[in-house]
Amino acid sequence: MNVQADKTQPLVSTDDIVQVRRAVREMAVEIGFSLVDQTKLVTAASELARNAVIYGGGGTVKIEILRDDRRTGLRLTFTDQGPGIPDIELALKDGYTTGDGLGIGLGGSRRLVNEFEIDSRPGAGTRVSVIRWK
Repeated sequence: MNVQADKTQPLVSTDDIVQVRRAVREMAVEIGFSLVDQTKLVTAASELARNAVIYGGGGTVKIEILRDDRRTGLRLTFTDQGPGIPDIELALKDGYTTGDGLGIGLGGSRRLVNEFEIDSRPGAGTRVSVIRWK
């Protein structure tokens, strides 16, 4: 797998969430994602960025264009140094929330992408990486 381009953006405020949505859409258009795939990826990015800002106390997102012999995709890696997630399986269940949301952020994001990885431990922050392939 070859990284063709990447961009890292801070996630500190709700304004940053809007900027991430815009950057993800622009890169998805650049590599030729359909409107449906753009929407899925931007929706997942919005949910994950919101989680990093609200629950993780802020962090970063790295957006990468990936290419291999047969496909092209976007990888989004969200990292924060927040309190971490004590029970990842529970957090991935629809309806589970520790805040005011609907509890569909992590599980919903996982369904909108082709690959989903999460690494989180209490007191050690969270890293979520997702890939959507074209």
